[in-house]
Amino acid sequence: MFLFLIGIIEMLIVTSWTKMVTKTKVLASGGITMINVLIWYYVLQRIVDDISNWHVALMYAAGCSVGTVISTYYFHLRENKEAQAEESGIITPEPQQ
Repeated sequence: MFLFLIGIIEMLIVTSWTKMVTKTKVLASGGITMINVLIWYYVLQRIVDDISNWHVALMYAAGCSVGTVISTYYFHLRENKEAQAEESGIITPEPQQ
């Protein structure tokens, strides 16, 4: 069950990493990468220690799936909210680089 939660957390981190990379946030994306690699090290160790138990990998995969759904939905809602605020003139768009 713990790997299920780790999978969720990892996908939240990976989604944040993707956002940082696309916005060229160099230090933030590097820091997030370090955290992600350490999580992967832990997950790999747990799976290898119990390699014959496919339920471990299944729980991790299910957690990753749920984490992806949650984080994708969150960023979708956030971007829609920002777009609506921009359309109503509450905020102005950032200049293109």
